[in-house]
Amino acid sequence: MVEKDQFEEKKEKILELMDHPAYQPMKIKELAILLQVTKEQRPELEAVLDALLAEGKISLSKRGKYAKSEAVTVKGVFTGNRKGFGFVTVEGMAEDVFIPEADTGGALHRDTVLLAVMPGRRGEKPEGRIVKVLERGFSEIVGTYEKSRNYGFVIPDNPKLSVDIFVPKEQAKEAVSGDKVVVRIRDYGTTRKNPEGQITEVLGHEDEPGVDILSVALAYGLKDEFPEEVLAEAEKAGSRVSEEAREGRLDLRDRLTVTIDGADAKDLDDAISLEKRDGHYYLGVHIADVSHYVKEDSALDREALRRGTSVYLVDRVIPMLPKALSNGICSLNEGEDRLTLSCLMELDERGNLLSDRVEETVIRSDHRMTYADVSRILEGDAELTARYADSAEMFFQMKELADLLRERRRKRGSIDFDFPESKIELNRRGVPVKVAPYDRNDAAKIIEDFMLLANETVAESYYWQDKPFLYRIHETPDEGKIRSLGVLIENFGHHFRLMDGEIHPWELQKLLAEIADSPEEALISRLTLRSLKRARYSPECAGHFGLAAKYYCHFTSPIRRYPDLQIHRIIKENLHGELTGRREQNYRMRLSEVAEIASRTERTADEAEREVEKMKKCQYMEFHIGECFDGVISGVTNWGFYVELPSTVEGLVHVTSLKDDY
Repeated sequence: MVEKDQFEEKKEKILELMDHPAYQPMKIKELAILLQVTKEQRPELEAVLDALLAEGKISLSKRGKYAKSEAVTVKGVFTGNRKGFGFVTVEGMAEDVFIPEADTGGALHRDTVLLAVMPGRRGEKPEGRIVKVLERGFSEIVGTYEKSRNYGFVIPDNPKLSVDIFVPKEQAKEAVSGDKVVVRIRDYGTTRKNPEGQITEVLGHEDEPGVDILSVALAYGLKDEFPEEVLAEAEKAGSRVSEEAREGRLDLRDRLTVTIDGADAKDLDDAISLEKRDGHYYLGVHIADVSHYVKEDSALDREALRRGTSVYLVDRVIPMLPKALSNGICSLNEGEDRLTLSCLMELDERGNLLSDRVEETVIRSDHRMTYADVSRILEGDAELTARYADSAEMFFQMKELADLLRERRRKRGSIDFDFPESKIELNRRGVPVKVAPYDRNDAAKIIEDFMLLANETVAESYYWQDKPFLYRIHETPDEGKIRSLGVLIENFGHHFRLMDGEIHPWELQKLLAEIADSPEEALISRLTLRSLKRARYSPECAGHFGLAAKYYCHFTSPIRRYPDLQIHRIIKENLHGELTGRREQNYRMRLSEVAEIASRTERTADEAEREVEKMKKCQYMEFHIGECFDGVISGVTNWGFYVELPSTVEGLVHVTSLKDDY
């Protein structure tokens, strides 16, 4: 306490000095002389100055001089651009802060920085100057090595890293020009000097099979291998559910239960049971109880939080949990006893939720179904209907209930963009041989509808219990972006209404229905999506705009998403009456950090997945140069317009190539 008071006194003393009319901005060395700070005490002075910078009370000039702050100083994460400028995302600020190239202060993409925010010089958008780099976003970078006579350099794969990494000849690890390499940064450089690094791994030549996807994964910090202690913990879980683990759980093994997933899925984390009695539906959504095996603050837990999510990169998965768990004891495999958390719901003939509860259960999946097979049964396939005679009627009841749920969501205003996902097939050499839209059939929609219902139900329950919880939120769009969208769609003869500057999801749903199957559908749909905010995790329940839902969370995928695993722990402690006092306080303190990490790792995974998808689509189209295709304009910019083909491939038609139009 005394030390803290002394630190505060030193901060006040410096502020008092800088408040004096005679004070001129000074470097730390000059301040040390003036304040009679010895060389040994210099780190303490620097800590005091850093604290004042972080609080926005003082500023640091480009020449390293400290003065009383006139701008607001905040902490954020820098996003670079290949042209040198960048943006800083600040928690709580509606817009990212633009950073001119001259004011980046040597920051690189993903660095955590201290930022002086100034009034914008370009309209109303805020601009800023990076005062200090607080934490580096990368310690290793993946790129292509280029060799010169006495040195080399690595061109980063990530286009948001705008500088090459200088590599001394003796640190090149026998890499040759064209090799994909991992370079560890030893010196981050300055605004005038490139970073310097040492090659730690040569991945192979850029043309070798699999090297391209591996390079993207590593460029985003995504590594498949788990630390030894994490693998050892996972192996301890075993491969069979013990009698002891089943004790005290609701036994649902005699209830007809199925998993429905893609044909190539190996981590089956949700199963469904459904009975229809007296016109009412009794739905069970059974989710793998991963928290039974991944204990809080274990090596497994820390690694899962660091990864945040599983990442799906066309031909491989970088899992959040080791395969012993994700494909083994946690996966709801056919015919195997498995521990689950079950959301058990009763709904009436109109799809109204009458009652719900969450229980710790044990289940045994009767069938491992695929989306394709369930859809074929619903379409009347006699052979499959006979093969799954015990379940066929249940699949039709599932379709009935899912249709009711979807219609209820539609009536309240839930928005369904329904952009086709891409299915990319590679040959043995990793070369794309087919790109096509992924078929989102009736069975996939059924599972989506049931998962949405379970997520909403659990979130609403914990909101009204006033327990610490992790919500999935999607905030109302910014008024400026929505008004800009309104101006654009008026050119196509469409419009929507705002109430006090805000839009209801119903208005956007109505717009999407109006443009369905029209020539402008792709363009307006994408512009509408870009007008919305990004969904994120939060300990505060702020609703989900896109789903028109007051309460929403992620409960249904704990094998591949950390937030789901986190709330499973909360639910189980609450069921056992343990979520009180210190435990409750512990979660209230922890959840903000978990939300921030989970939102960030989700963004990283999305970027990596898009990067690999774009790369493989480009490789695929290399075999079709010179061919003609029909497509739909999906976006318009100053430099041209984007066209999307039926295969989901999208490309730019540059303005300079337009010979008969502009």
